[in-house]
Parts: sequence; C-alpha cells; structure tokens
Amino acid sequence: MMLLAYLGPAGTFTEEAAARYSPGAELVPYASEATVAAAVESGDADQCVLPIENSLEGSVNRTLDALVHDSQLAICRELILPIELCLIVRPGTKSDDVRVIYSKPEALNQCRLFLDRRFPDARQEASLSTTAAVETALREEGGAAVGAARAAELYGAELLARGIQDGLHNKTRFVVLANSDSDPTGADKTSIAFSVPHDKPGSLVEVLHAFSERSINLTKIESRPSREGLGIYIFLIDMEGHRSDPQVREALAAVEEKAHFFRLLGSYPRYDDARDS
Repeated sequence: MMLLAYLGPAGTFTEEAAARYSPGAELVPYASEATVAAAVESGDADQCVLPIENSLEGSVNRTLDALVHDSQLAICRELILPIELCLIVRPGTKSDDVRVIYSKPEALNQCRLFLDRRFPDARQEASLSTTAAVETALREEGGAAVGAARAAELYGAELLARGIQDGLHNKTRFVVLANSDSDPTGADKTSIAFSVPHDKPGSLVEVLHAFSERSINLTKIESRPSREGLGIYIFLIDMEGHRSDPQVREALAAVEEKAHFFRLLGSYPRYDDARDS
C-alpha cells in the first residue's frame, strides 16, 4: 500500500486532494510543507501532496520555497480541486451569536466579501489550518470557523453557510511530489526554477527567448526571493510539454547555460477535468 504524506491535519482540502489522487493509499498528515517533503526524502512516505496555487489567492509560497530550497523531489502529478468554503459552528449556534471567526489567513481572504458583509463586527483570527479553526471554534461560545464540510462532519459541527468563497470558480492546484517525475504522455507540463545574473541587463529576456523561439507556451511565471540578498530572485516557470520533447529539451539546455542557478522541478501529465475528476 502506498504511504501518501499530505499537509494535514485530517479534514483539510489537501486531505481531500490526496484521497482523490490515490483512494487506496494510507494518508499520513504532517504539520508543514517542509516536513511533508522531508517524509518522502527520508523514505517515511512514498509520495506527498501539497497545495501550490489558488485561483483567488495565488501561489502557496511555502510550497514553492520547499520545492526550491528544501527538497530535491520532483513533481510527478498535478490535481485541481474545486474549493467550497463553509462557515462552521457549534451545534445550535445562530448567525447573531457569532463573535469571532477562525481559519487560515488564505481561507479568510478567499471569503472576505461574505464575512465583511454578513459579520462586520466579528473578529477574524488566524489558525494553523482550517481543521484547527474548527476545533477552536467548537470550544468557544460565539466561535465560528471557515473550512471544509468534511471538517464539520469529522468534529460534529454544523454548517451555518456553504459556498461562502468570493469567487464561483475558486480552485486550488495541488502537486504530487516523488523521487522522480513522470514519463511523457503527450499532454504534459514541465516546471523549472532558475536565477539569472541580477546585474546583467536583459538576462531574463534572453532566457524567455529560449522558449518563444521554439514556440513553447509558458503557462505560468513568477518569482521568489533567492535568500541571497535583496533584489536577487529565483524565477519559476511552468510550460507545456515534457522535458524529453526535443523542443523542450533544447530550451531547457539553453536556459541552464544562461542561468546562475537552475533546477528542473519535473515533467508530469497536465490535469484534465474530464479525465482526472
């Protein structure tokens, strides 16, 4: 049986993503992105699942940093999960009773309009996870939590409202990390991280030309601090194609030649709603 590590605890959307990815796996929760990845590197787990991007809040920086700085694992799959946020309370709690609302900062931000409109006087407090928020809310009179319906089910709580996220198309992209990436399928993506000399004008443009000259579509580009000083960044790119495709292989070689730092994060099948949901 596969041991699949995930960013816990139970009752989170990451647990749901892990269960969808491998329904027969033994799911093992860990407390941080770095410890999730370390579990695979140490052999305590076979693979792991981490959130990497949300359609409302953007990238999950802790996952990006774990990939770039703290791990040598490769992305072998991606999953996209629709996110329905719920307002969760102790049984019998009414809307007028709510005085404080707990959740992860990202979840609170994803339903900011609803909370500000419906509960303008309620205090909002950050929690380590949406599940931890439910646990806290259940202990406090007038407490509520923003989280997944599964967390309410696990802890015997009630749903005061469903679908409270600000966007109808709230989705989170998750990545599966392993010791190696995936073989080509014909419908793949490749992710890389790199840095260029920060004092050389046009160095980033030169790298981007390596892709445009070969008609490789970039689906995402962003930057993270390099930890080497102010103004020095690591760029992360997702592109269409597999690292073994001739055009992609040529482009990656050109980027590595120009880069100060280069890391191939993996090639993996592109998520397809019809195939993977």
